[in-house]
Amino acid sequence: MEKNPVNKTRVKRMNPRFMAMTAMLSAVALVLQYLEFPVPMLIPGFVKLDFSDLPELIGAFSMGPLSGVVICAVKNVLHLLVSQSGGVGELSNFILGACFVIPAGLIYRRNKSKKSALLGSLIGAAVMAVVSVASNYFIVYPFYSLLMPMESIIEAYKAIYSGADTLLKCLIIFNMPFTFIKGMIDVVLTMLIYKRISPIIKGQGE
Repeated sequence: MEKNPVNKTRVKRMNPRFMAMTAMLSAVALVLQYLEFPVPMLIPGFVKLDFSDLPELIGAFSMGPLSGVVICAVKNVLHLLVSQSGGVGELSNFILGACFVIPAGLIYRRNKSKKSALLGSLIGAAVMAVVSVASNYFIVYPFYSLLMPMESIIEAYKAIYSGADTLLKCLIIFNMPFTFIKGMIDVVLTMLIYKRISPIIKGQGE
């Protein structure tokens, strides 16, 4: 009889392959974080789209939610070294990334099927989108307002939709759906490539 299956699981998770693959996916996530671009006419230019959550989701599916969270953490710590956001952007990115990959990874780990992966990802993207409102309202935009007057920030949203006349409305109307769609794009990309790269991450023959 196994006396301590929890410790055995931890040892298995923290094996050299886990650490190597997590480090590799963290590096990919960091590169993708720099490849950000605006989506004009849909959201103000200072809100940019990137696909840096993609490696985190792949890690969460292939090695468990812990890997996804570690990849997210490492990516943001490394990005902090050259960031001008004072850590505010990185903190928010980590919170949202964790909200995304934890539900996705947990649900997929319980039942490893495509349906579970889609369900977990959908729930994770929805949680991330909802949390983004609070994260932006209390963390990110108060910092931005030190660099740009809040009135100017809101005006950037109103230029797209005049009804977005308060910060909260801006975040609910624009940022929340934008974050959800961003997450779902990562889900689609993961579904397209996961089957091909999963054996490499897990090790041939596993």
